[in-house]
Amino acid sequence: MQEPLIDSVSICRYTQACGMSNLTRVSEFILLGLSSRPEDQKPLFALFLILYLVTLLGNMLIILAIRSDPQLQNPMYFFLSILSFADICYTTVIVPKMLVNFLSEKKTISYAGCLAQMYFFLVFGNMDSYLLAAMAIDRYVAICNPFHYVTVMNHRRCVLLLAFSVAFSYLHSLLHVLLVNQLTFCASNVIHHFFCDVNPVMKLSCSSTFVNEVVAMTEGMASVMAPFVCIIISYLRILIAICKIPSAAGKRKAFSTCSSHLTVVTLFYGSISFVYFHPLSSYTVKDRIATINYTVLTSVLNPFIYSLRNKDMKRGLEKLVSKINYQVDRFYFAKTNKIHVP
Repeated sequence: MQEPLIDSVSICRYTQACGMSNLTRVSEFILLGLSSRPEDQKPLFALFLILYLVTLLGNMLIILAIRSDPQLQNPMYFFLSILSFADICYTTVIVPKMLVNFLSEKKTISYAGCLAQMYFFLVFGNMDSYLLAAMAIDRYVAICNPFHYVTVMNHRRCVLLLAFSVAFSYLHSLLHVLLVNQLTFCASNVIHHFFCDVNPVMKLSCSSTFVNEVVAMTEGMASVMAPFVCIIISYLRILIAICKIPSAAGKRKAFSTCSSHLTVVTLFYGSISFVYFHPLSSYTVKDRIATINYTVLTSVLNPFIYSLRNKDMKRGLEKLVSKINYQVDRFYFAKTNKIHVP
């Protein structure tokens, strides 16, 4: 396994000792992954393959159940279906490359591929954040202003919220990737991570990362905190409204409509705050492990959280499974009896 040339990086960063020949742009990076021990690679491959397949299957079932059930055609489930799609894309940006590297001796990724992975990781990560905020707004209107829910959360406003989430995520990600593209890498090309995240890549730079860090701590933090603050305000208003409900059964019913969303928000923002809200110099292997929570585990758990703790979603999934079983039985019956099925 190639190790980073730390001394060369330090000399290149803090002195003018590096000549122009050493300042050429690297053509590829090496991803160290979660473990460098050969005996760990196959077990990790099996584990993450299972997690990835569960993510694909679970989120696809959520999307199909929402699209096929007329009773789930409302703003809450509209945003949930988009969130499930974003989770599929989110994990697909990262996990397939991880799986290849687990079974490969040459754990490399091209420079362009690294920036592309970074860009789409930021895009779908920010989409998740803003979609969670949109879902919090939806719950606030449903509980605090139920008589105007249909008019406030109409189709046009839902589409506008989605359009803003997508547009801002693409622009935010483009800014950070363009700034990383301006950095110079003159010695080490070994990324101490399992994908091209911003912080581990910036740590390899032998040019100043001051601008990148300032933007990350200002625009980057604002882009993360804005939806989080929106979620906090929405749930404070919801809590006040629930406290005013006289019956205990009414309180439980109101809270049950938010419990799934609150669980996902806690998992997502808890791990993100642990990884990103500290200086670049203190980035360690603990951050690498914590990153798994919001890049892989949250996407795996979302379908279970929403299906097991939501009666409407559970009913929709049961109807979808029944339809699939019916179609499969119909196909086998027709095949066995040589009957044409239109």
